[in-house]
Amino acid sequence: MPSFDRTTMHATAAHPATSAATTPATSSAASPGVDPSTPSSADTDTFRALIRSLPAGFQWGSATSAAQIEGAAREDGKGESIWDRFCARPGAIKDGSDIDVACDHYRRYPQDVKLMQWLGLDAYRFSFAWPRVQPLGRGAWNEAGFAFYDRLIDTLLEAGIQPNATLYHWDLPQALDESIGGLLSREVVPLFADYAAEIARRFGDRLATIATLNEPWCSATLGYETAQFAPGHRNRAEATQVSHHLLMMHGAAIQAMRAVGGQARLGIVLNHTPSFPADPLSEADRRAARIDDGTNVRWYMDPVFRGQYPADIVEYLGADAPLIEVGDLALIQQPLDFLGVNFYTRSVLDGRQAMVKPPGELGFTDMGWEIYPQALTQHLLRISREYTPPPIVITENGMANADRVVDGRVADPARIAYLRGHLEAVAQAVALGADVRGYFYWSLLDNFEWNSGYEKRFGLFHVDYATQQRLAKDSAHWYRDMIAAFKAPR
Repeated sequence: MPSFDRTTMHATAAHPATSAATTPATSSAASPGVDPSTPSSADTDTFRALIRSLPAGFQWGSATSAAQIEGAAREDGKGESIWDRFCARPGAIKDGSDIDVACDHYRRYPQDVKLMQWLGLDAYRFSFAWPRVQPLGRGAWNEAGFAFYDRLIDTLLEAGIQPNATLYHWDLPQALDESIGGLLSREVVPLFADYAAEIARRFGDRLATIATLNEPWCSATLGYETAQFAPGHRNRAEATQVSHHLLMMHGAAIQAMRAVGGQARLGIVLNHTPSFPADPLSEADRRAARIDDGTNVRWYMDPVFRGQYPADIVEYLGADAPLIEVGDLALIQQPLDFLGVNFYTRSVLDGRQAMVKPPGELGFTDMGWEIYPQALTQHLLRISREYTPPPIVITENGMANADRVVDGRVADPARIAYLRGHLEAVAQAVALGADVRGYFYWSLLDNFEWNSGYEKRFGLFHVDYATQQRLAKDSAHWYRDMIAAFKAPR
């Protein structure tokens, strides 16, 4: 999932209702669409440069999440999530839509895996919906929910695509929010560890990687401080306490999965939005950028890799800093096999701690985010130097674009330029010493973009929500050509 719009979001159109049964759609995959013209010489040069710069085993993938694509919100025993409940709140979702059907992936996963196979993907990143496999967040498991993921994983493996799973992509069981206070309660930590152990027990020998959390900053800050995301609270002290509980969930889950064993590599996925001062010569602007970096990047990286929270941010938070008990930080600091980094843009701040619209020399996405790939190179080198993390994977990177279908084709040159620029940024970081092992484009499909609803389109494949027809955009063809060129004999 993309991070959020740190400035403003636009109103979106209504999501048409569609029906969804539980029987998988096993008909042949829809045609990926009309082939665009062959790559230009500039693209060929890009392909050659990337092939020279990236390691031979570099992994190419794409990503989604359960709540954003699965649908089947009340089928086969699935429990309600905090996002199901949040969508029902008037005004919470800008287009008034919900996740009842979404992309109907629950039925259409065979078709969607064929699209991945057509792209030539090495790997696919998805998330388990906790309330689908354990409706109450504790107690009985839902075998029908596990059966869905069992089928999905087998289908991926049969297609030669490595399954990469995330345990928590924001869809907490609503029952836990009601019974214990959800992420506000320390009680959620052992419950999440039990869930993680069950996933590892059932699927650990077939999953390539398991990430504990996706973007805990978003869960905490947007869910509990700004009310943009579920469950829609406005309290900074709650947000910081939730951030601590999320990191404890991460540590407890890693411990539980290590105890189970299995071949899956274990890690966490963090969203990083590098912070820049509006005026580099202004001490106030530099301080504002440092605080923003501290609350976004260092607040999560420091406890995970150093076993402590950044002292300057604890001081900045004051009475809103989280309550930490003995042993909490040791629990959080677990050895990891990989670090997932989600990158979309940068932040520019002035001395008032306010976001400033950046120059945008390469333009802005449909979310209003500046396109600034050089920040990705800089940031990968910075975290490699400061934290010495395990191998890094770009687990999300992509752009929303105002895509339109014209004569059976989606021409999206801006997304192709975005892809090209950010892959070049990764290659530059690798050339300068960053250990980056893979890249997952966000997203495989247009999907539910949280409080923005359905109009913000990040996908390589356009989705007509009324018919659920998938159509490869020009960027999908470009990405496919890039992957094929990379895999060709050298």
